[in-house]
Amino acid sequence: MKVSILIPVYNEFLTLPLVVERVLGAPLPEGCEKEVVIVDDGSTDGTTELLDKYQDSPIVLVHRSPVNFGKGAALRLGIAKATGDILLVQDGDLEYDPNDYVKILQPIVRGEAKVVYGSRFQKGFRKGVREMKFANWVANRWLTWAANLLYGARLTDEATAYKAFAREVIASIDLRCVRFEFCPEITAKARRLGYTIREVPITYNPRGILEGKKIRWTDGVEALWTLVKYRVAPIQKFDRRISIPLRTTS
Repeated sequence: MKVSILIPVYNEFLTLPLVVERVLGAPLPEGCEKEVVIVDDGSTDGTTELLDKYQDSPIVLVHRSPVNFGKGAALRLGIAKATGDILLVQDGDLEYDPNDYVKILQPIVRGEAKVVYGSRFQKGFRKGVREMKFANWVANRWLTWAANLLYGARLTDEATAYKAFAREVIASIDLRCVRFEFCPEITAKARRLGYTIREVPITYNPRGILEGKKIRWTDGVEALWTLVKYRVAPIQKFDRRISIPLRTTS
């Protein structure tokens, strides 16, 4: 199986080299090969020039957007470029550890799941979660509660960045996200299409705004609205598996 690791980045000059090094060196389940898709979302801090070093890499594909559209738009571009059987989202900072890839991917590789989330909250309060800002912790709890209430998801961490999908899941969903609403949108639509979301515990090292964290309270409001919106949206508007008959004229 080929695993496409999607890395959307915006102004991550300080952390990206180490992230890519860790991603390239991270182990995968037996029988898997790696493809890394980096989408530079209009960076202005030197990240764009930094990515030039990967232009001749046989496994790293770089796409550059001329302006900053948002994480969701960057991920949609990455999905369009990816060729893997499994797609896994990796942030361009050091909050998440690529050494967790094996346990995230194993359920999909073994055919036990189609969607796997890496949970920061499973098995109680881990060290990284205790260091999370209280406002972020509250937002994560509310979004997870909303996802479980609206979609019967039974999640502990809806807003985790580590999300992995079998190709058929991504191929069946029409995504519209632009910014940070990727997480609630993919959760909502995957559940509406009947996919069960498996969770595995992961490690976490939170960072703050001064360290480059970009999500704000307004993104939490947008995420909650996204969960509500897609609970009532007609499924045919985002299910690519539904064939819409062509309109004919008499």
